[in-house]
Amino acid sequence: MISRSGFAAFQSKEYRYFWMAAAFSNVGMWALIYGRLWLMHTLTDSPLMVGLVTTSSLGPVLLFSVFGGVVADRINRLKLLRATRFLFAIVTLLTGIMIATGIIQPWHLIAISVITGFLLSFDIPSRAAMLPKLVDRTHLASAIALYSFVFGAASILGPAIFAPLVNTWGIESIFFIIAGSYVLTVVTLCLMTVHIHDPGEESLGIFKELINGIRYTIHNRIVGGIILLGLIVGIFGSPFETLLPMYSDKIITGGIDTYGRLLLFSGIGGLIATTFIALLGTQVHPVRFLTISGIGFGLGIVILSHVTTLQIATITIALIGFFSVIFGTMSTTLIQSNTADNFRGRVMSINMLTWGATALGSLQMGTLGQTFGVSFTLSLSGFAVIGSTGIIAVYILRNMIIQRN
Repeated sequence: MISRSGFAAFQSKEYRYFWMAAAFSNVGMWALIYGRLWLMHTLTDSPLMVGLVTTSSLGPVLLFSVFGGVVADRINRLKLLRATRFLFAIVTLLTGIMIATGIIQPWHLIAISVITGFLLSFDIPSRAAMLPKLVDRTHLASAIALYSFVFGAASILGPAIFAPLVNTWGIESIFFIIAGSYVLTVVTLCLMTVHIHDPGEESLGIFKELINGIRYTIHNRIVGGIILLGLIVGIFGSPFETLLPMYSDKIITGGIDTYGRLLLFSGIGGLIATTFIALLGTQVHPVRFLTISGIGFGLGIVILSHVTTLQIATITIALIGFFSVIFGTMSTTLIQSNTADNFRGRVMSINMLTWGATALGSLQMGTLGQTFGVSFTLSLSGFAVIGSTGIIAVYILRNMIIQRN
């Protein structure tokens, strides 16, 4: 029975180490993202400045990720991942020290976000391209779901400790814990086998390989369609989190405890989603799930824009988390399943533009939120996600049918 479920992926020793490293790393990444958002909120009380934190972090991803994908196809991906995670630990430790000594300023936070964004440009393509070599292709969707499970777990563990730690030891304690989690990530990655991630034979220059990767992605209509949808969702959907600090403070009229609770329920929804996909195993239907989850994600944001009570907000945010994780997992599964291995690093780096698009979306959401209000901005973004999902899902399905025939 386990061979048909997603849990069969754990039979691979390399995947187990990879998953454990992700568990340590994503606790750190979760806290790093939301810790910086809350810190900027407390320093400035400005939705625009909070949005600028995300923009500063993801802007470098938007600019450099395609080069990160070329690098991921040219050098050993595991070695590169070890290096980037070690540098994350150093930068995060320095951030905690700056907070503890009282010298942290908004511009410091922006600069730190730019540095971590640059590291992510090389980190994520390598990490994403490694996964198909660790498991059997029939378990790829479930392996990705189990990998996403650590995001959900981090989204529950993070909010559970976020407010108590900040209230007891200050925001700097979060960053010290993040640094420790990245050190554990590096240690676990050192247990993995290096040679299976050696690159293929190099034949072209870096810019020619980049151009070939872009051409491959454009001509692969299924992959191109999914990335286009991801870009739209990245601009209009995912940045809704930029408004959560202000939403918690001004609409729900709570503070950091309310913010932490909303994040907690978002994590619970995501964890339920990954468990659901893992249990389905080989019975997952990626296109169908992608369509339903995209529409559900957008609808959840629209509903949230009209909610003013904490009880209903927590239920709504849980549904948003549920659909968001399924959408992300199905997008990644479809891209990985329809990409040749020698182009995988470059395609995954181009797919990272969907995450980098969140940088533009976060700045846009922060500006609209400050100008027109949080509720209007959330409602607008939700409808944009619903419409784009419906149109592009039909395009993807049509091209899959053509490809099969």
